[in-house]
Amino acid sequence: MTAALNIGSRALNANLSALQVIGHNIANVNTDGYSRQSVQMISSGYQTLGGNYFGRGVELGTVERTHNTYLTREAQLTAAVAAADKERLQRLQQLETLFPTGEKGLGATVNDMLNAWGDVASAPTNLSARVVALSRGEELAARLSDTASQIDALAYNGRQQAQSSVESVNRLAQDIARINQQIIENQGSVGQPNDLLDQRDALIDELSQYVQTTTLRADDGSLSVFVAGSQPLVLGTKANALELQRDPVDATQSRIAFRQGSVSQTLPEASIGGSLGGLMTFLTQDLVSAQNELGRMALAINTTVNAQNRLGLDLAGNPGGDFFVPATNAQGLPATTNTGNATLQTVVADPTALKASDYRVSFTATGVEIERLSDGVRTPFGSLPASLDGLNFEQTGGAGAVGDSFLVRPFAEAARNMAMKLAAPNQLAAASPVSVTPDNDNQGGIAIERLYAVGPLPSPIPTDVIEFQADGSYTLNGGPSVAYSPGQPIVFNGWSLTLRGQPAAGDRFEIGAAIPGSTQQNNGNAKAMLALRDLATFDGVSMSDGYGNLLSKLGTAVQGAKFATEFSGQLATTAENARAAVSGVNLDEEAARLLQFQQSYQAAAKFLQVAQNAFDTMIGIMR
Repeated sequence: MTAALNIGSRALNANLSALQVIGHNIANVNTDGYSRQSVQMISSGYQTLGGNYFGRGVELGTVERTHNTYLTREAQLTAAVAAADKERLQRLQQLETLFPTGEKGLGATVNDMLNAWGDVASAPTNLSARVVALSRGEELAARLSDTASQIDALAYNGRQQAQSSVESVNRLAQDIARINQQIIENQGSVGQPNDLLDQRDALIDELSQYVQTTTLRADDGSLSVFVAGSQPLVLGTKANALELQRDPVDATQSRIAFRQGSVSQTLPEASIGGSLGGLMTFLTQDLVSAQNELGRMALAINTTVNAQNRLGLDLAGNPGGDFFVPATNAQGLPATTNTGNATLQTVVADPTALKASDYRVSFTATGVEIERLSDGVRTPFGSLPASLDGLNFEQTGGAGAVGDSFLVRPFAEAARNMAMKLAAPNQLAAASPVSVTPDNDNQGGIAIERLYAVGPLPSPIPTDVIEFQADGSYTLNGGPSVAYSPGQPIVFNGWSLTLRGQPAAGDRFEIGAAIPGSTQQNNGNAKAMLALRDLATFDGVSMSDGYGNLLSKLGTAVQGAKFATEFSGQLATTAENARAAVSGVNLDEEAARLLQFQQSYQAAAKFLQVAQNAFDTMIGIMR
C-alpha cells in the first residue's frame, strides 16, 4: 500500500512539474531568444514482490530546452553577413546623395565653367564675359571643395559609429563572460540552467549583428567566442576587447584592433563581418574610392586648365598665370617599419592618364615596386624617379632600405583644397601667343577654325609654313607630305591649328608669334579652353562627361550592394525561421500538452485518492 501511495505522489509531482514548464513556455511565447522547454520523464524503477516485478511509477528526469546548435549557428552567421551588407548599402546610399545629377550635379558645373569660355572667345574684350568665366570657375572650385568636405563628414560620422559599435561589442563580451560564470556555478549533474543558456545565446545573437563570431563549448558549460576567425573575444569567464585605432601610416584612416592584455593586433576588414565589418569596408574601401574619383577629377581639371591658361596671353598681352590654386604634390607616407630615411612625392605628368587609386611604393633588392592599390597591379622599376599612370614618383631626399614602403595618396587632398587663384577678369589668358596668316593668293576653300598653344613654345617663336600640294596633302616648312583631314588638328612646335574645307594646290599659311597689339581681339586660347570639353581625360572619357563616369562607378557599387543585401537578408530570414521553427513556442502545441498533463495530473490525484481510501479501509479492518 505504501508503494501505491508513493507511485501516486511521484506522478503528481512529475505532472505538476510538466505543467509548470508548459506555463513557463506560454508566458515566454513573445520573449526574444527564448527556447521552448520540455520535461523528460523517466521510470522510477521497480521492486520485487513474490517473485514478480512491480513498477514504482514515474519521476522527473530533467527539463530540456529545444535547441539545435547547427540551426542556431547558421542563423548567427547569416545574420552577421546580412548586417554587414545592410550597413554598407545604407552608407553607400548616403554617399550617393552627395553626387546629384542634372543641373545640380558637378558635371553641369564643370560644363558651365568650360562653356563660359565660349562667350569670352566671342568677345575677348568683354569684361562681363570674363567675369562670368571667373565666377563659373569659382563655383566649380567651391562645389568640389564642398563635396570633399561632405565626404569628410561621412567619414567622421562613420568613425563615430564604429567607436560606438566597438563599445557595444566589448559590453556584450563582458556580459557573455558573466553569463558563462553563472552557468558554471549553476551547472547541475543532470539538468542545465536553460534560461541562462538562452540569455547567452541571445547575447551572441546580438553580438553577431556587430561582428561575425565562432563559438566553442567547454566541458564546464562555458562558451568561448572568437572574432576575425581565431581571436578569443570571450575565453571562458574572461572577456578581451576590440579597439578603434588610428592608422599609424595614414592618420585620416581608422582600423579595428583586437586587444588581449597588453598585446594589440590589427584585424583585416574582410574578417570582421557584421555591421561593424560592413562599416569598416565602406570607410576603407568605398569612401576612399569615391574620394579618389572626386580627387582625380579635381586634380585633372586643376592641372589641365592651369596649364592651358599659362599658355595664353591676358588682356594686357602678358603670359597667363594659374587659373586655380595649383594642387600640391602628394607626399609619400612612410611605413612604421621603415629603416631608411627616404622621402617621396608624386608630380602630375599627364592629367589625362591618371587612375583613381592610391599607391604603395616599396624598395626591393632590385629597385622599387609600385603597386596600384585599386586593383593590386604591381609594376617594378630599377629606381626612382619612375612614371606610372600619369604620375612621376620622385625620391626627394634620403635613401630607402630594402623592405621600406610608402603609401602615396595623390588625390586625397585635391578636391578639398580646390580654390580660385585668378581674381581680376583682365587676367584671363584668352589670347593665343601665336597667330596664323593665310597667303593672299590662296585659292581653296580653307577656313581657320582655331589656333592655340598646346605646349611650351620655342623662344623666340619661329615662323612655320604650311603649304598644300596638288594631292591635298601638306608640308610643314618644306618637309615631307602629310595627309590632310578637315577638322583634324595640325600640331607642331607647341601649337595646334585646326582647318576646315578643301585646299587648292599652293595654298599657304604662316604660323608665328602673335602680332603686337593684336592680343585684345585674339581669342585663340579661349577656344583652347573651350576645346578642353572634348579632351579625353578620365579613362578615355571627355572632361565634360567625366562626372558621368564617376556616377556610373558609384551607381554600380550601390546596385551591387543592394543585390547583396537582398540576397543575404533572405538567407538570414530563412535561417532564423528554421531556428525558430525548432526552438520557438507553438501555443497550439502547448495547449494540447497542457490538456494532456492536466489529465495526467488529475488521474494521478484520483489514483492517490483511491490508494488513500484503500489504505484507510485496511487500517479500519485491522482495528
